Formats: sequence, C-alpha cells, structure tokens
Amino acid sequence: MSSLVVAETIAEFYTGKCIFITGATGFMGKVLIEKLLRSCGGIDKIYVLMRTKKGMNVHERLNKITDLVLFDKLRETNPNFAKKLIPIEGDVTHIDLGLGPEDRKVLQDNVSIIFHAAASVRFDDPLKDAIILNTRGTREVIRLASEIKKLSAFVHVSTTYCNTDRKVVEEVLYPPHADWRKAIDIAEKMDHYTLQVMLSKYMNKLPNTYTFTKSMAEHVVYDLCKGKLPAVVFRPSIVISAMKEPMPGWLDNFNGPVGLLIASGKGILRSNYSDPEIITDFCPVDVAIKGLVVAAWKKGTTRKLDEKLDVNFYNCSSHNVTAVTQGEMIAMGKQLNWEVPLSNPLWYPGGGITKCKYWHYINVLFLHLIPALLIDLVLKIMNKKPMLLKVQRRIFSANMALHYFISRQWAFKNDNFINLNKQILPDEKEQFDFGLQNIDVWVYFKNAILGAKRFLLKESNTNLEQAKVTLYRLYVLHVIVNGIFYAFMFWLVIFKCNLISRASGYLNLFS
Repeated sequence: MSSLVVAETIAEFYTGKCIFITGATGFMGKVLIEKLLRSCGGIDKIYVLMRTKKGMNVHERLNKITDLVLFDKLRETNPNFAKKLIPIEGDVTHIDLGLGPEDRKVLQDNVSIIFHAAASVRFDDPLKDAIILNTRGTREVIRLASEIKKLSAFVHVSTTYCNTDRKVVEEVLYPPHADWRKAIDIAEKMDHYTLQVMLSKYMNKLPNTYTFTKSMAEHVVYDLCKGKLPAVVFRPSIVISAMKEPMPGWLDNFNGPVGLLIASGKGILRSNYSDPEIITDFCPVDVAIKGLVVAAWKKGTTRKLDEKLDVNFYNCSSHNVTAVTQGEMIAMGKQLNWEVPLSNPLWYPGGGITKCKYWHYINVLFLHLIPALLIDLVLKIMNKKPMLLKVQRRIFSANMALHYFISRQWAFKNDNFINLNKQILPDEKEQFDFGLQNIDVWVYFKNAILGAKRFLLKESNTNLEQAKVTLYRLYVLHVIVNGIFYAFMFWLVIFKCNLISRASGYLNLFS
C-alpha cells in the first residue's frame, strides 16, 4: 500500500492554523494551550469552548486562566500571547454544543485541528449526566468536525481505563459494552432515578459511569470518523504533575498519587486501602500534552492514498518504563516527608497501606474519624469552623472510589505511543520529545510535592528548615504518645490477667 508522507516539522504543521479546544479549563486543557502557544508560535488562533460559570462570562474565565503562573514562561517570551485565544461560548452538554450560528460558521470556515478534551472525570456522576457529557458530547463535537472545510486532525482524549474488564489493553478498539446510540436515546428520554435503577444492567463489567461512558465515546469516534475524518483516540493513564514543562511539579488538583502523598504528608491520611504490590500507571501532564500535539501532527501529515481514513489509537502509558508499586510510592512518600516536609501538618506523617478492608475500616475509625471528631470539637469550642471530619469523609470516599483502580493490575500496551515519539525530527526533540526512559522517579515526585506546596497549598518552599524542625517535634510527640498507648495496653493486659488469676484463686477456695 502506498502512502503520502509530508516532510513537515511539527512547528510548520501548526503554523497559520486555527485550533478548536474543548475542555480548555481543565488540567490538561490549560497545559495544552500553553504548550501550543509556546512551542508552535506560528499558530493563527486557538478557539476555546467555554461556558459562563459562577457569574463569570467566558472572557473573564479565559482571563483568569491566562493569569495563572502556568503561563509565566510563555509571558516572558510573548507578553501578548492571549490575543491568539478566542473564547467561544457554548457547552458540550448541549445539542450542537450550544453554539450560536455565527460562532459555528467561524469554526467551520477557519478551524483545522480539534482537540476534544472535555469530559467529566468524576467517578460518581449520575449515569444520565455522564452519558450526556462524555458520550453525546463527543458526538456533538464530531458533528461539528464533519462540517469543517479543511480539517487536518481530530484528536479525542480518552483514557486507558475505559477497558478495565481486560488485563491487557492493546492500542485497538474493543467490542462495545453497550450501543452508544441507544444509550444516548435512553439518557435523553429517561429521568435520573430511572436510569440509575438500570445502572448495573448497562455498565456490565466496568466499575463506574466514567469508564463506561468514555468507552462508549471511543465507539462514537470510530463509527462516525472511520473513513470520513482524520481521527485519533488518545488514551492517557493517570495524568499528574508536570515533569519539566512549563515548570516542574505544576498541577491544579489533588487527584491521583500526588493527592495521596499530600494528605499523608499533612498527617491526615494514615490508612490507604489498596494493594502494595500493584504498579501505579501514571503520566506527567507535559508528557501527555506533547503526545497529543505530536499525534495531531502525525495524523495531519501522513495519509494513506488508497485506503479510507482509519482511526489511530495511542495508549499514553508508562507501565513498562516507570514501574513503581503502591508500596514503593508510600515508602518514597515517607522519605520525602523529611526532605520536603509540608508546613503545619496536623500530626506526624505515618500510617500505611493494607489490602484488608476490615483492617482499613478499623484504622479509619481510630486514626481518621476519632481524631477528626476531637479536633473539630476543639475548633468548635474555640468558635472556629469544624472542618476535619468533612475532609476525612472526602478522603474516605475518594479512597473507596479509587480502590478498584489501585487494587488491580493492568498492562497498557504502548507500542504505537512509543513509535509516535520516534517520528519526531531530531531538531524538534528538545521541544516535543515525550519519552520517559530517563525519568528519575525520586526527583519527579520530589518536584511534584514541591509543586503541590507552591501551587495548591500556597506554601513557601523557602521555609523547609523550619518545617523540618516542626516535623521532628511531631515525630518525638508521636513516639511519646505511642509509647504511652502501648504501655497502657500492656498494663491493661497485665491488670486483666491479675484479676483473672485472683478470681480463679477465690473460686478455688470455695471448691
């Protein structure tokens, strides 16, 4: 079979083009915008789909995003970068994306590349809401893509976890768990309650509404794009802190392994319900974004001439490169607590990991809930707002929701993803290479914690020595309290044994 390969660099491919992004306000969306504008400066415009929220219009929301420290590096070289960003008011949950006729015409006439990253990543979303956003929303974006006059690439952001019923996940489309057309029709016609009742019937072997609806979304892409549109399905695993770009450790949420390390470092999380032998498949956000950018370039510059357009699948996975088990991560977190301690922890970071649900429940009761109740009681007496019990409830719910994913092992095959990286020309390796072979896991997670301190907790990284002194004091207090507790338990056992011995002696006197 013959093919046409256009010898065009990545930067050249994006030069003069207009891009449309959904999910631009999300974690990956923000980093995608920054990377495109910084490394592909010849881009004409980036249209971002946004909705009004919390009294802020789309222009105000976009300004809030571009003011983030995330864009500081770009701001140094191009202070006027925001002029290339055009907010388009709309909503992925609406038919036709809620676009007005004029905005739709602008997109039809100008856009060349679409990145569809909008999705609900909540595991507990009602099935109706998840179908409308993740599945029907994908259909609506593809309908727009089919109307675009000069489309070079449509990239759909999926997840490696939409086929969790398989231990080995290849870079292919698997048989559907449900008919996406029927699912959309049912979601549109039925109320929330009725659809929730039918939840188990439709979800089959998938653990939650997120994986189920994202799996169906892949079939939407395949059915509507194969042979018609230049489409890519890009599946990242757990996307966490940036490895290098635009700055090491940048992130905007507590999701994933970093959130667990922060909760542990604050002394709040002391029991993790998972399997210590399971390898966590994570992907730095800048690695995933570079992969997205390169995947669009590859699709847009290579076309088979005598075959219909196919849909390419990429598993953005690190399982065969950075094999870090849950137990190793917990141990690493404990060591990092001494190197980069968090400010003002509630207690000395400790605890551990367990596969036993009942032992986890006991730990939660004595190490999470009871201390939270006592601290909240003290706060209430001091006329301050109780908060720790609420935090512990959220941690418990998050841990239980994540348990399915952190107690099972998958192998996400990533040959296509690795080969994609090899397509990058030598002159562009510095800007776009996304290989993980040289990653230093210790340095990466150290930067991730420093990033969480700076960007999420708003803590200064200049007072680490004082934080180490505080941590040492808490350690001494922790040892003293544990010593008193075990001494009391030992005394209690001896006391009980003496009572039993005396009682037996008295009984012998009367026998």
